[in-house]
This record gives sequence, C-alpha cells and structure tokens, in this order.
Amino acid sequence: MNGPTDDATTPGTAPGQDAPRPRRRRRRLRNSVIALLVVAGVSGGGAAVVIQPWRPHDTATGQPKAGTGTAVVQRTPLSSGMRLAGRLDHGTGVEVTGQGRGTVTGLPAPGEVIKTGGAVWEVDGKPVVLFTGERPLWRDLAEGVPDGPDVKQLKRNLVDLGHASGLGLTVDAKFTAATAVAVKRWQKSLGLEQTGKVELGRVAVLPMPEVRVKEVAAKLGQQLADTTVLKVTSPEVVATVQPEDDQLPQFAPGSTVALELAGGGTVQGQVRGFTRNNDGQSGAGNGGPGGNGGSQKATVTITVTDQEAVRKALENAQPGVTVTVTVTDRTAQDVLVVPVTALLALAEGGYGVQVVHDGGAPVLVPVKVGLVANARAEISGEVREGDRVVVPS
Repeated sequence: MNGPTDDATTPGTAPGQDAPRPRRRRRRLRNSVIALLVVAGVSGGGAAVVIQPWRPHDTATGQPKAGTGTAVVQRTPLSSGMRLAGRLDHGTGVEVTGQGRGTVTGLPAPGEVIKTGGAVWEVDGKPVVLFTGERPLWRDLAEGVPDGPDVKQLKRNLVDLGHASGLGLTVDAKFTAATAVAVKRWQKSLGLEQTGKVELGRVAVLPMPEVRVKEVAAKLGQQLADTTVLKVTSPEVVATVQPEDDQLPQFAPGSTVALELAGGGTVQGQVRGFTRNNDGQSGAGNGGPGGNGGSQKATVTITVTDQEAVRKALENAQPGVTVTVTVTDRTAQDVLVVPVTALLALAEGGYGVQVVHDGGAPVLVPVKVGLVANARAEISGEVREGDRVVVPS
C-alpha cells in the first residue's frame, strides 16, 4: 500500500482545490532562515574559523533550546595581535669579581638591593663600596698618579655622593688636592682611616647605579684573590619573550606591547631590544634578526612601567610562564562587543545576533561585523550596549 504523498487531499479541503503542502512549506522556511554559527579564535596574528550547525530556537515556546545561554553586549576597546608566552625576571646576572687581597668577612643576602655608595661586601672588616662606572679600577688612586679615566670616574662618584660640596671639584682626569679632600670625606663617612688614597679593591665599579643581588658566590672566610663574589642584576623587573625569527620584526625597539600577568591584570611594556644566546649579539633599531643568524632564538627584553605590579606578580608566580605578551596589530576603540559564538551567518549573506528582551522570544537582528579578536567580535547595527544576545553555553 502506498503511503500518503504531498499531493494527497487534506481533510476539510474540497476536491479540486490545492491543498497546502506543510512539509514543503517547512522546508522552504528552514532553508530561508538556516544559519551557521561562526566560531572565531585568534591564534598568533590571525583568526581561525570553525563552522558548526546553527542551533534554532524552540518554535513552540519562542525560547532558546537547552544548551544555550545569553551574554551582555559590552562597549569596550578591542585589540588583535600576536600573543606569546613570556617570563618576568630581573634580567641576566652580572658576575662581580673581588680585587686586591684579604679575607671575606661580610656578604649581602640574595635579593638585597644595593645603591651607589653602599657596601656590596666586606673584606678584613672593612666595606667594599659600590661605585657607578664603565670600567673597574686597576690601580691605587692618590695625589701624584698620572691622569686617567679612572680618576675621572672616581671624581664623578664623589660629586654624586655629595663629598665634593664646596670644593669646586672639576670632574676631569686629574687627581688634585681637592680630590684628596673629597676622598677623605668619603672615608670618614665609612668609618675608614682618612688617607686621601683609594686603594685597589676598596670599590666595586658597575655600570648600574643600583643592583640587586641574584646569587652569592663567595663564602665567609674565603680569601678574595680575584674570585667571583656576587652575581647581580638590575632591581628592575623586565619581561622576556622568545619569538620566532619571522615574528621578530614586530618587536621593534621602542614599540609598545601589552603584558597580561598570570595572576590577573594587564600592564604596558616597551621593547628594549634583543639578544641571541648563542653569539651574545644584540639588536636595536629595526628589531630584525641580528648577528650571524645563529640557531638560537632571540630573547626580547621588555621594560615595564608599573614595577610594583610586576614585582608582586613575580613574587607570587609559580615556576613556568608568568606573563603573556601581546603585540597589538589592530585596535578598535569604544565599540560594541559580543562573543563570536553569538554570531549567526545568514543565508542571504552577512551576520546577525539573536537579541532577547525582557525574557521574550529571541529576535534575529542583522549586524555588521568589524574586528574579531580573542574570541570576541565588534558589531554595529540595531543593537545597544546592555542588550543580551543568545550564545551556546
């Protein structure tokens, strides 16, 4: 026996009249409205698109089916760009070597911060003092020594520390009588014998006016004898990241990046430059690969303005990745944003969202899609901030 067909007469319809065709009508309706859910996620510098079947709302109740929820339309800035995992730390440690002879009688603790004029360690019960400069001392300095850049470096520190006040001391390469007076003042402030002579090993010269002790290499009671005493870094917390070579041009020195902290919050950073671990060569200017193009990845160093935030993040960080670095590609300011899962690709072209007002049935509203980033999409159209749109839960 043949089953009913779409051409069968519907009860209640006179013979010869065209009967409605519910199945065809339902198919036409479904084909005219069916849409595809577009799920976009940013990976690296681009967006990946995955298409899933559209989930229709319940035609009997006018409400979304189970498995869906809603999200609020927000007005906010939206940025896209490359995201890379990085670390927070104090930078590469610098070894500090002791000069002269004697017994190590005092050492700082790891993490201690020492400023110019402070004691970095102690030898034979006397402090060895941090001075700022580009080269270590190589001789005793006193009246009668030949002129030299080490004398100029000494005088600069004496002036900066306030020991040359009223002496009319000129910061040059000549060790004068006024220089000897400034040295005696400095020695008095340290409780040392006021000889006017700076003996080799009394100061440790580093290119940083302030250092943080990363590691203590020497031991109490050890003979100095040109050994490494400390490893120090800058007290400043920096972010480091290792991009691929084809990503490196986006880290031009001086450019601004965003740093998303593992514990929450975002701070701004500025690219300082990069180094390559295999050859020690650094890059500046265009941010492109430098040196001899060794096999090691470049390490980009990023300075951070909000030191308090990153110090706290570093103190609370677990081993591993502590920061996510985002290089902004495009930014849209003050725009309406929804989750990309709220977007519906319409059969007639373009996109729409289902807006829910006061618990009523969802209303399909066409929208124009702008920037898509971080699983969110910029939209414009007959949608307002605070509206709720349907999304898969």
